[in-house]
Formats: sequence, C-alpha cells, structure tokens
Amino acid sequence: MRRVLTVVALLTAVAVAGCDDGPRPDLVVKGSPPASPYSGPLRVPAKELDGHGPRALRLASGAAGRALECDGEIFDGSGPDGWSRSDGGATPEEGLALYFDIARPELPDHGYRVERAEPDRVLYSYDVGGRTKVAVVVAKDQKDRPGWGPETDASCDPAELPESFTATTGWEIWTDRAGRRVPVARLHSAPGPEHCDWQSAHFLALDERTYARDPDGVLTRDGLLRAPYRKDVRMPADARDTGYHHRGRRLWLTADRATAYVRTDRGVEAWPLVKEGVGCD
Repeated sequence: MRRVLTVVALLTAVAVAGCDDGPRPDLVVKGSPPASPYSGPLRVPAKELDGHGPRALRLASGAAGRALECDGEIFDGSGPDGWSRSDGGATPEEGLALYFDIARPELPDHGYRVERAEPDRVLYSYDVGGRTKVAVVVAKDQKDRPGWGPETDASCDPAELPESFTATTGWEIWTDRAGRRVPVARLHSAPGPEHCDWQSAHFLALDERTYARDPDGVLTRDGLLRAPYRKDVRMPADARDTGYHHRGRRLWLTADRATAYVRTDRGVEAWPLVKEGVGCD
C-alpha cells in the first residue's frame, strides 16, 4: 500500500475474500462497455521506483495504471508478483482469480468486465458510473510462468468505490460539508486492532498526521501518544469546523493541528497525535 495509509501502518487491513475454490460465478460479468474504453497498449513494462507517490505507482502498474479513470490520483498499483509454474490458470478469468488468491487486495472481488482482450493479454476493469476504478491486466505464458496470471494492477482511492463495498472493509470514509466522500489519501479512520489489544482505541489519519482516541488508556499505557487523550473538553475559541464528518463525529482543528477536536452529540473530545514510527505487528 502507498505511504498515505498511516492508520493501516498501525492496523491490519481487512482483506477481501479471495477465490480459493476457483473463480466465483460473478467474478466477471457482462454489461455495457465503459464510455471511454482504454485504447493504449496492454504490454507496458512496469518500472519500480523508490517512493510511493502517484508517479511511482503509475510506473509500477504498467498498462493497468494507464487504464484507470480516477477522480483524483492513482491510489495503489503494482507489477508482476510472485507466482509459480503450477499456479497459472487455463483461462484469462482463472488468471484474474489468481490475482485475488495471491494479492488478497482490499478491492471488490466480483463484478469485473473485459475492457480489452488480445491473444496474450486481457484487461479487466471494475467500473463505477462507467469509469474504471480498478484495473487488472492478466497475461498468458509470462517468463517462467506458464498459463494465465496477473501482470499489473491498479486502483483509485477507496472513496471512489461504492459505499456498499467500502462499508464491508476496514475503511471508515468521511464526508465533507457538501456530503462528498473524502479521499482516503486525505482522511480516514479505523478502530484499533484486537491482536495488539488496541480494540478500544480509534485512529484518525489526516494528511501526514495520525490522531487517536484512547478512552481506556491502552495507547497511553504503551507510551504511544504525544499528549493525553481527553474525553470532555471545551472547544478552543480558535478551532474551526473542517466540515468533515463520519457517523456523528465532526472534525475541528486549530491552526497548529496539534490536536484533533472531535465533536459528537455528547460533547467534544481531544484526540492527541500519535508518536511517529508507531506500528502494530
């Protein structure tokens, strides 16, 4: 995953179910083609660069990255991954199923359409409103990998995927003042992981900063917060309403952004910053 996933660096991502028993019946569906189908080459060498910015992701994801139609920047993408001689599928659809078996991406695992097909490559797209939000290129008989399997993949920000899907994942997607879904690359939140005994805590990532709610003191106990969490405070006079909200929580900030002030129907909570480098294995 790309660098913006500060919260997911702390937590364990919720994987979407794979295809252990072969392709599920609705993995690939028929339907109207995209309004603007990808017309570029399907054979685009993937290049790995240091860093995880949009340019690096586009280069790493080859043709799949080029096929996306994101409202914002590309969110994730990669090139050929490890699969052995015995893994390849007999059909392109089996090659797509292999992608979910290997990568376990937090992406929809059904509803893909064939956007482009060539003798040795097929581009599958997951479309929202007629625009490609997830793209996977499967290829036949790659070097040392006979049969069909994934070659490149890419996806837009999770906020651009249907709410019916993201509601089943670990993503808590906020909305802005106008009711628009805020990109996860900008803002997201998630509960703490049980395997670290942090399930009572809650994390919020905004840009490059991560804040935490810690009502039971589990993060305080482990010395992970820069300041104490406070469950009932007066809203600072210089705090402003960002307009961002999620299930009854509204985010307010002061100019220094040292604390996230979260207003609920019960009052105002002060969520402190999490120390840099904090992780949960």
